[in-house]
Amino acid sequence: MTSPPADMLSSAAPPRTWRSAYLRALTWAFMLLTAARLAAYAPTVWAIVLMRDSRQHSLWTWLIWVGANATMAAWMYEHNGHRIDKAIGVCIANALACLLTAGVILWFRF
Repeated sequence: MTSPPADMLSSAAPPRTWRSAYLRALTWAFMLLTAARLAAYAPTVWAIVLMRDSRQHSLWTWLIWVGANATMAAWMYEHNGHRIDKAIGVCIANALACLLTAGVILWFRF
């Protein structure tokens, strides 16, 4: 059995430069939007602290987000050869930010 001609193989996949550019853009988008998400937690925490009232914020929701971010970090760690990378760090940071928010909600609720 013979291999297909080289020109058939190269036409099946996008050029490597496009793939590299796409992966770079995707990585930057992930990092920038996640950084924005981390910054977006601050107004909620600040509002609770200033108003000294957390009744309008769902503790259940914030605890679910803690769990979701923490388990995503653990899942990524397990599927990344037990190495921590930037994406795992971002998930951990999100889990901690959600935990902080849940802690502030609890502090002013009780």
